[in-house]
Amino acid sequence: MFNPEAEPAPEVLERMARSMRHRGPDDEGFHRFSQAGLALAHRRLSIIDLSAASHQPMKDEASGVVLAYNGEIYNFRALRRELEARGHVFRSSGDTEVLLKAWLEWGEGCLPRLAGMFAFALWDPRGAALHLARDATGMKPLYLCRLNGGVAFASEVKAFLQLPGFSGRIDPAGLQQFLEFGYRFDGRGTMLAGVEKLLPGERVVVRDGRVVESVTWFTPPAPNGADARDEAERVAELRTTLDTVVAEHLIADVPVGLLLSGGLDSSVVAALAARGGQLTTVCMAFGQSDVDERAHAREVAAFIGSDHHEVLIHPQEVQVEVASGAWVFDDLFADWGALTTRLLYRRCREMGLKVVLVGEGADELFGGYDVFNLPQRLGLWQQFRLYQRYCGRRWGRLFGPFRTALRDNLREGGGDPFHAVRLLESRRQLPNNYVMKVDKASMSESVEARAPYLDRRIAELAWRTPAAWLQRDGENKYLLRAVARHSGLLPTSITSRRKFGAPLNARWMDNDPEFRRFARGIILAPGSQTEQAGLAPAMRAYFDDGRAGNPFPAALSIFSNLAWRLLLLELWARVYVEGVPE
Repeated sequence: MFNPEAEPAPEVLERMARSMRHRGPDDEGFHRFSQAGLALAHRRLSIIDLSAASHQPMKDEASGVVLAYNGEIYNFRALRRELEARGHVFRSSGDTEVLLKAWLEWGEGCLPRLAGMFAFALWDPRGAALHLARDATGMKPLYLCRLNGGVAFASEVKAFLQLPGFSGRIDPAGLQQFLEFGYRFDGRGTMLAGVEKLLPGERVVVRDGRVVESVTWFTPPAPNGADARDEAERVAELRTTLDTVVAEHLIADVPVGLLLSGGLDSSVVAALAARGGQLTTVCMAFGQSDVDERAHAREVAAFIGSDHHEVLIHPQEVQVEVASGAWVFDDLFADWGALTTRLLYRRCREMGLKVVLVGEGADELFGGYDVFNLPQRLGLWQQFRLYQRYCGRRWGRLFGPFRTALRDNLREGGGDPFHAVRLLESRRQLPNNYVMKVDKASMSESVEARAPYLDRRIAELAWRTPAAWLQRDGENKYLLRAVARHSGLLPTSITSRRKFGAPLNARWMDNDPEFRRFARGIILAPGSQTEQAGLAPAMRAYFDDGRAGNPFPAALSIFSNLAWRLLLLELWARVYVEGVPE
C-alpha cells in the first residue's frame, strides 16, 4: 500500500497478507516506510533457496531498494553469472536476489532480460518511486485499487476486502463482459468497481500515492514473413529453445511433477523433462463422463518411463467445490477447469509435489484450435461469426469492442487473420481466463504451476512463426508436432493425435439431476444476480422446460454455458459483493 497522507495501519497490512496465506504458507514478511507512507507485505511459498537468505521483502542496504515479488525467474542462474561478472556479490542462492541486483544494475532495463513469470513491487528511494510490473505473458496477476488518496496493490483481489472504506460493488461493464465472454475481455478491469489489473508486459510507476506513469515494456512480435528457413532449421530452433526452457522450469529445491493429459502439448514437455531424470506425472480423469484420456497418458508415461499417477474426479466433488470454493474466483472468470484442477493440485500437494509443470499456452500460441481455420480475409460477416464463437451467444452487445480489438490485432500483424486470432487467444483469453485458472487453482492449494509454453522465449518464437508453419499438411501445431516426430520424443499415436476436450460442467448440469437441482436453487434464488440481470426467464426455460437456447437472433444460444456463468456469478457475489446475504 502507498498512501503518503495516511500511513497504512499494521493490522490492515497483516490482514491483507493473511487473506493470501495460501499463496505463501511458508513465511511472511513486512517492510514499512513511514516517511513515504508505504508498506509492503509478502507471503512466501519456498521453492528455490529454502533458507532465510531469500526472505522477502528483500532490501539492498546500500541503495535502500526493497523488493517484494511473486513468481520465478527461470534464467536466474545465467543472469547471476552476468551480474557477478559485473561485481555484484550474492548472499543467497535464489532468484529473488538476482531480480533485485538486476534492477540495481539495469533499472527498468532489466525487464526484457527476464525469462519468467512474475509480479513485483519494488520501492526505489533514489527516485522516491514504487515500480509495479507484470511478466510478458501475464502468468502472474497484479491488481491495483485506488482508495482514500492512495494506491493498494496485491496478487489477489480478495486482499482489498480488508481495506477500510473498500466497497465490493459489481462493475457493470465487467458483468456484461463476463456474461458474454466468460471473463473480463478488456483485460484492464475486473468484476469489482475500482479494482484494475496490470496488463501483461506492463510496468506502472507510483509516486506520492498516485500512478504517474504506465509503460508497456513488452509487445508480441509479428510473424516474420521474410524468414526463408526450411523445416529442419525451424524444428532445430524450437527444439533447442524447448530444451533450455523445460530444463530451467525443472529447477527447484522441492519435488517437481508434471500434469500429463496424453495430448501433444503436455506430452512434449513430459518427454523433454524425463530426459533430465526421474519424472512424476499425474493424469486427471472424470467420473460419470466419457472424457477420459488416461489410456493416452499411460502410453506416454510408459514411453518416457515416468512414475505415473491417476486422479479420478466425480461430479459430486465438483459440486462441493463449487459451493465452498467461490473465494478462488476473486477476479471472476468462467473456466470450469479452475474447480477440477484445484482438486488435482490438492492431490498433487498431498503427494508431496510443490511444483508442477503444465501444458497451458501451446494451443493459443501454435494454433491448436478450430477457430484458427480462417479465410484469407476477415470481412464484416466473418468477424461477426468469429465473435459468435468467442462470446457463446447468437447475439450480444459487445461486437463493437470485439471488432475493435480484432482490427487492432490485424494492424499489428500486417493484416494476417491467423495472427490476429492468435493475439485474441494469447493476449485476451490466456491472461484473463485460462492462465488465471492455473494461477488461482494452483496457488489456492499452495502449489506452484509452471507453464513452459508461456515462457517469453517460446511465446516470441511462436508469434514470429507464420501460419504456414503451424497449419500444414492438414495438421495444426505442425511445427510442434514436427519437433516430437523428428527427434523420436513420442509415439506416433500421440504426435498425430487431434485435440480433445469437452465442457464437463455443461454436461453435468444437463445430465446429473443432483447437480442440476443444486445449480437451479442458487441461480433462481429470490433476489439473485440472475434475477437482477433480467435473465431469470431464460434460466427457468433451461431448468424447467429443458430448452437449450433461443433461436437467432433472440438472445443466448447455449443456456448451459449461461447457467454455469450465472452459478459462478451468484456464488462469487455472496463473497465479494456488499449487501449480498450469505
